[in-house]
Amino acid sequence: MRRLFVFRPEPASRQTIVKARALGLDANPIPLFELEALDWSPPNPHDFDGLLLTSANTVKMAGDRLDRFRTLPVHAVGEGTAVAAQVAGLGIATVGSGGVDVLLAEVDPSARLLHLCGEDRREPEVNGRTIVSLPIYRAAEKASVDGIGDLSGQVAVLHSPRAARRLAELVETADRATIRIAAISEATAAAAGDGWEELEVATSPNDAELLALAARLCES
Repeated sequence: MRRLFVFRPEPASRQTIVKARALGLDANPIPLFELEALDWSPPNPHDFDGLLLTSANTVKMAGDRLDRFRTLPVHAVGEGTAVAAQVAGLGIATVGSGGVDVLLAEVDPSARLLHLCGEDRREPEVNGRTIVSLPIYRAAEKASVDGIGDLSGQVAVLHSPRAARRLAELVETADRATIRIAAISEATAAAAGDGWEELEVATSPNDAELLALAARLCES
């Protein structure tokens, strides 16, 4: 069985590693980015009807300032984000399973949403909604990345187009033909470029489907 490599920053990387190991995979982290807090001021919670969270990183980086929004119901993009929000003392209204646009289809279109997020993100489809995006952190590229050489002949799991582009920059062209990639979306797969042994996309943009695909690539 091939080893699996995960490129997310902490704490998301740890969460994916735990899930992958529960599936019997030999999962290993190679973080490509480090999270850095941005200077931000919490807006008045009375101006919104709900909090849109698309990453568990948001909960970590917001810290105590999340307390200001305890009265707002949280619409979380996935289970990991919902759990992080619950641990922080927030109330969960909706938990998505297929990306932010699928999540929003379950939310009242008249709700005014505050989207606490990272600097690098894909904006949700507004479609007449009121969604105010407020970046509170950035994922900065690490100056040095250890362990890339261990990826030869193994499987990479990619959670974002930015991670895919960065990995493509780091991997030697000759090594690509030995590496299989499981991508969370078509955009992520496109950002990885060509030349990989295999490059497949998860059937839904969530960790469960992505790791199911990764497990198949590790075993086949």
